[in-house]
Amino acid sequence: MDNSEPFLETHNIFAQDGPVATSFSGFEYRPQQIEMADAVEAAILNGRHLAVEAGTGVGKSFAYLAPAVEAVRRRLGKVLISTFTITLQEQLINKDIPFLARCLPHQFSAVLAKGRNNYLCRRRLEFALRRQKGLFDETGSTLAAIKDWADRTEDGSLSNIPFLPKGSVWDAVNSDYGNCRARKCPHFRACFYWRARRQLETADIIVANHALMFSDLVLKEQGASVLPDYRYVIIDEAHNIEHVAEEHFGIDISNYRVKFLLDGLYNPRTHKGLLAYTNAHKAIDIVIQTAKEAKTFFSKVKDWYEETKGRTGGRCEKGFVDDTISGHLKNLRLELNRMVKEARDDDEKLEVARFADRCEVLPQDLNNFLTHSKGDCVYWVEADGDERAGVRLKSAPINVGPDVKRCLFDKYKSVILTSATLSSGSKADKSGFSFFAGRIGLDDFDAIKLGSPFDYERQARIYIEKDLPEPNNDKFAGAAAEVLKKYILQTQGRAFVLFTSYTMLEEIADKIARWLDENDIKLLQQGAGIDRTTLLKHFRSGDRNVLFGTDSFWQGVDVPGEALSNVIIVRLPFAVPDKPLLAGRLQQIKENGGNPFYEYQLPSAIIKFKQGFGRLIRSKTDTGIVVILDSRIITKPYGAEFLSAIPKCRVEIVSAED
Repeated sequence: MDNSEPFLETHNIFAQDGPVATSFSGFEYRPQQIEMADAVEAAILNGRHLAVEAGTGVGKSFAYLAPAVEAVRRRLGKVLISTFTITLQEQLINKDIPFLARCLPHQFSAVLAKGRNNYLCRRRLEFALRRQKGLFDETGSTLAAIKDWADRTEDGSLSNIPFLPKGSVWDAVNSDYGNCRARKCPHFRACFYWRARRQLETADIIVANHALMFSDLVLKEQGASVLPDYRYVIIDEAHNIEHVAEEHFGIDISNYRVKFLLDGLYNPRTHKGLLAYTNAHKAIDIVIQTAKEAKTFFSKVKDWYEETKGRTGGRCEKGFVDDTISGHLKNLRLELNRMVKEARDDDEKLEVARFADRCEVLPQDLNNFLTHSKGDCVYWVEADGDERAGVRLKSAPINVGPDVKRCLFDKYKSVILTSATLSSGSKADKSGFSFFAGRIGLDDFDAIKLGSPFDYERQARIYIEKDLPEPNNDKFAGAAAEVLKKYILQTQGRAFVLFTSYTMLEEIADKIARWLDENDIKLLQQGAGIDRTTLLKHFRSGDRNVLFGTDSFWQGVDVPGEALSNVIIVRLPFAVPDKPLLAGRLQQIKENGGNPFYEYQLPSAIIKFKQGFGRLIRSKTDTGIVVILDSRIITKPYGAEFLSAIPKCRVEIVSAED
């Protein structure tokens, strides 16, 4: 390791006559970007963890990429960059990193990492084509299309297929750890997964998503991995890692998961599946019996949920239902293992063994759930209303901090965490990050808070409706609908209306839909049968659109320009403690002598409020208004904390007489 050479000074890289400026005609000098790059550089050199809140427009990706590239140049170690969204991954790989590679005077390599099951397995595809009449119902054309694509593609990953195959089809042909012959496979040299793995081994920088990062961290604790070793970790969109971690360290068992497993073996309705082409009569009988028991089991779970949800919210006790599935799955696994020993076809052995492994993992998860094997977790049931809807058994740690600390912060020399929304206070020092840090087990770190280079006092105006009833008042929805009209007209649509629940969204949408139609303004409503991506596409393409959205529209949505000139926050985004996991977290705080509102609900609401506010101004030329319909922001003592957490703007308090 060569530490004798000094780092390229970041203020030279981003200076007005530096390599970035001379390569990009639209370059803007931003002192916040230089300050962030300096802090990242120092954290890497000194082996420190660092939290960076960087406001919109700072250019944080370049600010962490430049020090990462320099660390690689000095051979300090491989760098992992993790993001939450595919959009940011693609920006890094296709735009930002290639641009830096052209600017800087030294070479480095960066590769996008994808989960193994994103890659096609040529051997499994051949097996599926040989057995397609038994495996699938009317999917021969899909397999033929995949084969045609496989002969032409360089990448071999799901995201590059020009069509979306059914989940059951892709599950039968993708790369799978337990179903891989590695060097013994005749396709090893041309294998899409192993080719990608070799590229990762030689890459200086790996770009991945949070879910893949956590999969790798946990496997590395067990002596395995999905990614090569790396020394430094940079986590962008870091405000999402608690949620990703809780899913990763929890349990999720649904009726669909069980059905997917059993139908893959044998579907009694279509008479298709892996076992359909064999003399596996005993195994098929067990599959059919297991499917019947599973249907009964999940029906009992749903009945329990419907009877108790009013008082439990779905949170369940140990053994709230009897485990009537695991015994059948054990018998099925034993029969499948017997078939593996007797099978003459090597490919068939691997396929049957794969299902046998699944029949082992599922009962383990079910037992852990029903026995509450981890005492620091919350266990609950989710069920939809109609008969064909899903029923899920879920668990998650009350606090993922210890798990994240153990597998991430304790293992890596320097972890950089950045986002536009990490702090929940107005102070620029480390104390403003205490809520975020506490939730993810980050206890020894440096922190900086960088404002946006945009001129919010010129570009944005906030309107606060002080005389509306509070959101819990029965009269709020009707009054809010009337007030919405004037602000929507003010910007001729071009508005996001952000809600915290579908119930209120639908209620206000019903009250205002006719008026919008009469004024030639199109309502785009989340939850009305159009997916999020399509809603955004429609919103961007029209002039007089208003989009009613809930949780997923508060963050990660980028609509620069006049298309979005108005963000309306219907109510302050306090998490309602009717969800079992949140209720468990608030209960734990209370039992420990704390105040759940001030220690959890308020800081998390402030962070989400900042995310919603941040939808408006996405460039230095954007202008617009933010409207707040929740009067508590000026009538309650805590309201000032919301306003002090966002950039300073012109604020107009509107009364009913105005």
